[in-house]
Amino acid sequence: MRIDSHQHFWRFNPADYGWMQPGWRIRRDFLPADLESELRAQNMDGCVAVQARQSTTESRWLLELAAAASIVRGVVGWVDLCSPNVAAELDEFAGHPKFVGVRHVVQDEPDDGFMLRKDFQRGIAALCRFDLTYDVLVHPRQLPAAIVLAGKFPGQSFVLDHLAKPPIKAGALSPWRQQIQELAKFPNVACKVSGLVTEADWQAWRAEDFKPYLDVVFEAFGPDRLMFGSDWPVCLLAGSYERVFGLAQDYVRQLGVEAEAKFFGANAARFYGLT
Repeated sequence: MRIDSHQHFWRFNPADYGWMQPGWRIRRDFLPADLESELRAQNMDGCVAVQARQSTTESRWLLELAAAASIVRGVVGWVDLCSPNVAAELDEFAGHPKFVGVRHVVQDEPDDGFMLRKDFQRGIAALCRFDLTYDVLVHPRQLPAAIVLAGKFPGQSFVLDHLAKPPIKAGALSPWRQQIQELAKFPNVACKVSGLVTEADWQAWRAEDFKPYLDVVFEAFGPDRLMFGSDWPVCLLAGSYERVFGLAQDYVRQLGVEAEAKFFGANAARFYGLT
């Protein structure tokens, strides 16, 4: 099974997607029918749809899309992990066969220690009970908290989105590199090779811009804990699906057929329990 582990769907309106700047080409609807041709062109079998809004309404909508579109193999939705009623919210979604995990947009939280709050950790403990994964969406400054969180919950499956958005455009590696190495020591943490082109120069990036960052994560996490994610349609700000896929494929090809098969699907299928 070949899986794109990270992409988004939405029906655009400015109120719900205020983070999209005027003039961005992604300020329109993106639905499963729009993605299917891109997946087929790269011989991909399906995808994992990841939340783009902090809304249980969106989680329900994504599950409706997944029920109607066979390419959507899993949904990483949103619930309020800080809510005292988090168990009831999770109970609503956990029974759906395509609801595989939860994400919170921690990168937008002003408190770099947000994930270490008692109420948030209570939510993470609830995820463990429901056997759901957690997508870690952070900036490098929030990696220290992610490291602590992973150590506190060794039974919880975490996956780091977008390599924690390293400063690719600036070409800086430290302290991101050391923090990635520390996070990867925890066997319950995986990593998505996703969201890279939008951290580079949108108009002038080259494949070699990404090699130092890919070298770090492939050495740190190894072939069994890395998975491809396109971050479509956000990636369209800096490159087509084909270019994003090709960037990852050209790097992984050197690692051999077995590693490539794991990266482009087997690891994601195992991590999210996809069928």
